[in-house]
Amino acid sequence: MSRSLIQFTIEGTEKLRAVQILGRLGLSLPAYLRMCVSRLNQENGIPFNMKIEEESNPSICALQKASRIAEEYGIADMTLEEVKHHTYKYACFLMPSFLTVVL
Repeated sequence: MSRSLIQFTIEGTEKLRAVQILGRLGLSLPAYLRMCVSRLNQENGIPFNMKIEEESNPSICALQKASRIAEEYGIADMTLEEVKHHTYKYACFLMPSFLTVVL
């Protein structure tokens, strides 16, 4: 899959606030923008609403945990397809019989 660079200009204060909010959600700005574009295309519209309502919000906790795990395994900047490929290769390495079961 080829990659494209998207650039745009926003006010510095807007970017700072967005980075702070995303930090509380456990996301980087580039990861969030990739997620938005991907979901926008999948749903053919804006499919979700993410607000910080309280610190114990289970959705926020799950996103933060997933983000920490992705960083730990070095897959935070990968696309979903790259993660799937990486996971499949790792499973085949750990369990060579997995390849024959899947095929």
